[in-house]
Amino acid sequence: MASTKKKVIPLSDQEIQTKYTQFQSDLQAVASKIGELEAEADEHSLVLNTLTEALQDDPDRKCFRLIGGVLVERTVKDVVPALQTNRNGIRTAVQGLANQYETKEKEFDTFKQDYKIRVVDRE
Repeated sequence: MASTKKKVIPLSDQEIQTKYTQFQSDLQAVASKIGELEAEADEHSLVLNTLTEALQDDPDRKCFRLIGGVLVERTVKDVVPALQTNRNGIRTAVQGLANQYETKEKEFDTFKQDYKIRVVDRE
């Protein structure tokens, strides 16, 4: 059976350091974006909980929604489905970013193994 071990491209110490830093930066950026989107989804849920009560009491009640920096007047029955769609879209985006994070993390682990990188704590 043939060896399936992939060939590691030799890199200079500087190139390894640069690539290592880039992996860390990419992972941090994705994690940050996931945090932002999760907070936004939580805000949508909070507003939806409040508006669901208003929807039961008076579906034609006025409410205001910020769309593209413009405050528009709508009814609760019009806003609730739009907010639910937005929240679901945000959650889908978070899931996609989480998958992207896992993939990038696996690439980073492979990179560290290929170049025998070990993290040393300086305490």
